[in-house]
Amino acid sequence: MNEQQDAKEVPRRHFVALSGALGAATVLTGAAAMSGGTAAAASGAGAGPEPDSCPTTPPPGGTGSCPPASLQNVCGRPTDNDPLWHDVQYCTSGIVPPPPQTKPDCLKMTANYVVLHGKPETTHNYLLLPACRVTGIECPFLVTSGPPNYWHEAWENARGGGDVPVQYPNIGLGINSQGARRFNQLHIHMAGVRASTQRRLQELESQGRMATSPAQWANPANQAAVTGSAGDRVYRVLRLPNLRDNLFSLLYTNVVRPGSLNMADQTMIVVPKITATGFAGAFYVLNSDTSIHDGTSTCDYLLVYS
Repeated sequence: MNEQQDAKEVPRRHFVALSGALGAATVLTGAAAMSGGTAAAASGAGAGPEPDSCPTTPPPGGTGSCPPASLQNVCGRPTDNDPLWHDVQYCTSGIVPPPPQTKPDCLKMTANYVVLHGKPETTHNYLLLPACRVTGIECPFLVTSGPPNYWHEAWENARGGGDVPVQYPNIGLGINSQGARRFNQLHIHMAGVRASTQRRLQELESQGRMATSPAQWANPANQAAVTGSAGDRVYRVLRLPNLRDNLFSLLYTNVVRPGSLNMADQTMIVVPKITATGFAGAFYVLNSDTSIHDGTSTCDYLLVYS
């Protein structure tokens, strides 16, 4: 779904302060922290619609890792009125969304995330969302060791043979900045990308014009223009062999913090390398923001939804 609604920014100093505080907060990301989030969600449900019968089997394995209650002012509260968060609550707890919002199709549910249709609803437009309350990329909890690896899970679902495969020759995963998104529940777009985007990234790789380690990601030499639906936009390009590491943390540690940037302003797009023989065992990770000349704060220009 395209997202062009501005939202209030979290000042960088607030993000840094909270991130510093989370140095000790990672110990809270086990069952104790999550049980607090579950209790809050239950108390919030009392003021809203009554639980309905879940459309499919509830998520296995209990609850996943969530931000501690101390971060609700920036990462969101379980009582927040956000359409995507209502969708998540329906899939995980059977809480019917308030009218006129309709019940979503819960395509996949686990303890840590749910997968939904994107808008427009096609076979190459899906969303992966945390099963607990996380507003978006600006949430400091995301750069700690606490959260699940949402990017890896998005790829495992979207790839050929995944539970919710993106039916398109080339796949893209993306997240928008705070100011470029419409809804305030973290969601990773699972969509298509144009063949021209794939060719351009492989061309940049062959020319040595992309970072091959996260420490090189912020180097201006690894910035390049990639053509999308709104013409050329400039991205910082990193090649990774896998998605085992926390991409939010890699971005913050190697680009945002050293550049005195704001995490809330960042967009990130992951494009698996695809050749004539299929997935080539590598991922192109693109990041941009408006501090770059001809940069962008949205992933929508490179992803194909309809």
